[in-house]
Amino acid sequence: QVQLVESGGGLAQAGGSLRLSCAASGRTFSRYSMGWFRQAPGKEREFVATISLSGGSAYYADSVKGRFIISRDNDKATVYLQMNRLTPEDTAVYYCAARSVVSDSDIMFLGSAYAYWGQGTQVTVSS
Repeated sequence: QVQLVESGGGLAQAGGSLRLSCAASGRTFSRYSMGWFRQAPGKEREFVATISLSGGSAYYADSVKGRFIISRDNDKATVYLQMNRLTPEDTAVYYCAARSVVSDSDIMFLGSAYAYWGQGTQVTVSS
């Protein structure tokens, strides 16, 4: 089992930036594909980004592509989400999630595929 703790959320102005971190503990971090999801008030949870075991491959939702960057540091057991050019539509609770995989090419965009979740961190973007 792996425990995930997000940090770095807060209030930002439109056009600004925030960097979220998700620290993992428990099992070997490098065996987990990591993802970021978000849930806005009154909306369903949605996929934001995911990164492979090695960090060599990353995928993004169309709504954040070109603005957000997911990365990971396996030595620090941490995954990051750099969020740039924020808009009010990015306001949500952001969750990191982990899934145990054996292949670097094993990538999933569905939240139901992820077994472990953090508690979430609020991101609020003002216009």
